[in-house]
Amino acid sequence: MPHLNFHRCKNDNINDITKKYTNGEVTIVWKPGTCIHSTVCWKKMTGLPEVFNPMERPWIKPEGASMERIVEQVKKCPSGVLSFYFNEEE
Repeated sequence: MPHLNFHRCKNDNINDITKKYTNGEVTIVWKPGTCIHSTVCWKKMTGLPEVFNPMERPWIKPEGASMERIVEQVKKCPSGVLSFYFNEEE
């Protein structure tokens, strides 16, 4: 199998990437370029694997838990690359 090399363009800065995942009530914001991969969010003993699962795509599924549980878990992120905001009802 050939080895593939991926190169970013000079203007591509992974630290500027922001991804958002919503369940309608709350939106989880993730900045992958500065993630320290602590595993706090997804490990069974410390995390919320129903929402955060790095073995699946998308790896964040906010429909997997209540808004309260998601907010509680996101606040535990040691690097702060996970954040959230509440969606406004229209």
